[in-house]
Amino acid sequence: MENTEIVSRLFAASIATKRDAGDVLVEPIAEAAAAMTRCLLADHKILSCGNGGSAADAQHFSSELLNRFDRDRPGLPGIALTTDSSTLTSVSNDYSYDEIFSKQVAALGRRGDMLLAISTSGNSANVNRAIEAAHDREMNVVALSGRDGGAMAALMRPGDIEIRVPSEVTARVQEVHLLTIHCLCELIDQTLIGPRDV
Repeated sequence: MENTEIVSRLFAASIATKRDAGDVLVEPIAEAAAAMTRCLLADHKILSCGNGGSAADAQHFSSELLNRFDRDRPGLPGIALTTDSSTLTSVSNDYSYDEIFSKQVAALGRRGDMLLAISTSGNSANVNRAIEAAHDREMNVVALSGRDGGAMAALMRPGDIEIRVPSEVTARVQEVHLLTIHCLCELIDQTLIGPRDV
């Protein structure tokens, strides 16, 4: 198969996954954005976490809050729990890699804050422990997952919002997660600084 054909097929697969996801994820994404906006307007913060590509997504989301999405506005309180190498390595060394996010949530999270928990499979033990720690702190959770939702799906409580991408392919799930993050940022901004055409 020619490289150009491979690229064309990957584009087609990504477009098809996004089209399928759009049919089922519009409402939970809008609901999540509304919950996040209420959280921020109440002077609370949003913590985010994930591993690998999902760590990059967590950092992407927090940077869009702290700096700006694509319109000027005051910074918003978002913290990616994936960025402090000293904390990550000390917790991993002294306790367990499974605790690297939950210990940060326990220390930084407060009632009324939110957690954006990202796992393409829904089975990342450290992300799922962060969800449990968030619940202990009376925080609501927005969970980004894929496939069948994994163990993460069973952790959802009233007030939590699951955004599960209908795909078995990690790359496709990650592509929809990125679009979801941009949708969340756009909807937050439209409430905080005014509507616009997109």
